Amino acid sequence: MANRMNKKMETQLITIENSKSPISEQYRTLRTNIQYSSVDKELKSIIITSPNPGEGKSTTIANLAIVFAQQGKKVLLVDADLRKPTIHYTFNINNTKGLTNLLMKKASLGDVIQQTPVLNLFLLPSGTIPPYPAELLQSEMMSQLMDRLKASFDLILFDTPPILAVADAQILANKCDGSILVVKSGSTEKEGAVRSKDILMSSRSKLLGVVLNNKMMKDSPYQTTYYYGQIK
Repeated sequence: MANRMNKKMETQLITIENSKSPISEQYRTLRTNIQYSSVDKELKSIIITSPNPGEGKSTTIANLAIVFAQQGKKVLLVDADLRKPTIHYTFNINNTKGLTNLLMKKASLGDVIQQTPVLNLFLLPSGTIPPYPAELLQSEMMSQLMDRLKASFDLILFDTPPILAVADAQILANKCDGSILVVKSGSTEKEGAVRSKDILMSSRSKLLGVVLNNKMMKDSPYQTTYYYGQIK
């Protein structure tokens, strides 16, 4: 079981395990496109979501956080999926306390923000799963927390639940500077992708683009690649 878990972590964090791979290079390309997507306003907070579960958003955000940190930015990765959190598994960290405990005033920032082995990358896990996640994310406490975090970090990335399932991602999109949609080749239905795009475009954040996940490249041994493209 331990070997299988370690193998899964290696696959998820390919930007650490194989930084010279074509997939890692795609994450760096994604990073560059994000940086050039808003020349008139600095992007300090970004949510990443997907239409449905299992489309690769959490793996995408973890590797994106790593490549931004590798560039020298002080990055905070927040697991704002308060229903089925996974970031603490990906990085093998403790999830006893986190975002929910902070919002309910049962912990301080120093209690919940954890440093990772990756230089400049910090994690804020979800913490205790609350009965009403959307209400917590929509609260004034969440807005105040985001202001505090922006003062301490160069970039804050929020992993959220699938946008078609619950309102959480839309709520956070209205509090963040930008949003990115992850879709899975051969899996995400076009109707669902369009509905997700429309929801994000109706929010106050800027829809930066889409990541196409699990796309086979011609003449390549790699079964999974990542692309970034502006949504028209």
